Amino acid sequence: MLDYKLLEALATVMESGGFERAGELLGLSQSAVSQRIKALEVRLGQPVLVRHPHLAATPAGQRLLNHYQQVCLLERELGKTLPTLEVATPRLRIALNADSLVTWWASVVSDFCQSEDVLLDLVVEDQDVGLKRLRDGDVAACLCASDQPIAGARCVPLGQMTYHPMATPAYIERYFPDGPTEAAFRRAPAIVYGPHDQLQHRFLAQCGYHGHFPYHLCPESEGFVRLACAGMGYGMMPMMQVPGPVARGELTSLAPGHALEVPLYWHFWRHSGTLLERLTSTLRTVQLT
Repeated sequence: MLDYKLLEALATVMESGGFERAGELLGLSQSAVSQRIKALEVRLGQPVLVRHPHLAATPAGQRLLNHYQQVCLLERELGKTLPTLEVATPRLRIALNADSLVTWWASVVSDFCQSEDVLLDLVVEDQDVGLKRLRDGDVAACLCASDQPIAGARCVPLGQMTYHPMATPAYIERYFPDGPTEAAFRRAPAIVYGPHDQLQHRFLAQCGYHGHFPYHLCPESEGFVRLACAGMGYGMMPMMQVPGPVARGELTSLAPGHALEVPLYWHFWRHSGTLLERLTSTLRTVQLT
């Protein structure tokens, strides 16, 4: 029989990124948290964490994390039918892309979180890699661009977001006077969200360019837009993210005929109670552009 205090320690270490912070959250010393992890590994007969070069769950640890998250959600459902059972406010750990977070996400899930008394623990990941978080047992659900379901999880299409290569008119006049040409792409600085962001590469490939291009790295959505508005580069943005700058003429597409359609899929564990099912029904109402 599994000791769920040990699983709680494992989950908290992974979510907080270390033993010291996990101890603070659990009201334990760092040593006590470490002892719980060791006790779990002794009971299991194999390690659940890799500590170097960086903290990560082993395959066995990932399976335990998946199990623990599902148990927490099922326990919450049990609490509804057994009012005397003390159940903590549920916390859903979800991976999603930054562009969804800064545009439509909050307005869609706000009423759900209030009516269900749910707390969210959001992990911001690029839409192309978020599914790894779910596969690794780090999150209970994720929003990503992959339509490939993983074992034990459901995949629900939500629609697609349309991205445009946005820049200031002055920037376009300076770097793209003849339109999106190969010569322009070789010298015009782009803005890329992070090392896993493939939108820029997809846009360039759509325009027939596959060579090197200069770029700024900016892993923060508001800063991404600010850099573009300051004329430092061009970047792929959904129109719903920049309605103000577009309306004021601060940003415009440098290649109107080369927008990118990025599909979004919602992935979640199948056997995790009805809470995730109800959240999925809420997300199905989103209108993406």
